[in-house]
Amino acid sequence: MFTQDLINSYPFLQIEFLGNLIFDWIVFLLVFFAIIAVLKIFKTVIIARMKSLAKKTKTEIDDIAINSLNSIHFPFYIFVSFYFALNFIEAHFLIQQWSYYIFLISVVYYAIKAIQEFITFGAGKMIRKKGEGDKNDIEFIKILSLFIKIFLWLGAIVLILSNIGYDVTSLIAGLGIGGIAIALALQNILGDIFSSFSIYFDKPFKVGDFIIVGDYMGIVKKVGIKTTRIQALQGEEIIMSNNELTKSKVRNFGAMERRRIVFNVGVTYDTPSEKLKKIPEMIKKIIKTQKETDVDRVHFRSLDDSSLVYEIVYFIGSGDYTKYMDIQQEINLNIIEEFEKNKIEIAYPTQTVFIKK
Repeated sequence: MFTQDLINSYPFLQIEFLGNLIFDWIVFLLVFFAIIAVLKIFKTVIIARMKSLAKKTKTEIDDIAINSLNSIHFPFYIFVSFYFALNFIEAHFLIQQWSYYIFLISVVYYAIKAIQEFITFGAGKMIRKKGEGDKNDIEFIKILSLFIKIFLWLGAIVLILSNIGYDVTSLIAGLGIGGIAIALALQNILGDIFSSFSIYFDKPFKVGDFIIVGDYMGIVKKVGIKTTRIQALQGEEIIMSNNELTKSKVRNFGAMERRRIVFNVGVTYDTPSEKLKKIPEMIKKIIKTQKETDVDRVHFRSLDDSSLVYEIVYFIGSGDYTKYMDIQQEINLNIIEEFEKNKIEIAYPTQTVFIKK
């Protein structure tokens, strides 16, 4: 009622321009500039206040959210204001349609950018937890975050096309058929890529582990997107596809926390029985002097053709092969030294010939 009285009081407000009264155009402009003013105040005052409060908190999530809002540029305010103000006038269908399209694209664009910031933050946090040592894990995290961002943008494009009236069913079907054709053409490469993700998440081995795969053995140097590189004991580099690795039985000695050692010592047949009885305790003492070792048993196992054989079993609290060899070397040297002191002769293949007269 008030609006109609106002229009009647001022005849110039009843003048029609481009299909709308001057009054409607004034309302359009008032709404347009009012929304711009509100959004501008929100950015310059409220966001600035939120920034100062966010600095006092320990979490970084609120900082990311505020920075995402602050990154919205002024043209977005114009698009939003124009779209809402357009509801107060009678505009051409194409103008209404394109204003909606631009509004939708702007909102989706800034929303995806904000989500990207959170993905980057999450990936960065995971990388910081991994530290500098796990370079392959860091690469996987970066690649994974990149794939997520790509799928995010593809989803945004499909969403926009769907909302502007495009039949995305045929598009998705076409992409599905094209995807199948591409997958068939690149099945080996894609198999290796998915296998690399399987290795990352399942972690059957990591860089630095000593592994045996079929006839190949060595230390894992790098786990890539398509291949894994292994440094063989002879020095050459073995390059194996990730798909082949995930299908094979892998013996991972790097995951070994405790190594069981079994070895034999043979003495000559002319060793007195008194000394034979002392040998087990003698060897146990030698092993116990080594750090990180645990004696399981020492037994006079068998009477072989040219020696009396003792079987020794002990454990090392480490999977490090070099450490094991260092300890075994010390044990062997100490056994020889102790046998020399007690005049016990270590056997070697001999043959005694008895001649009957």
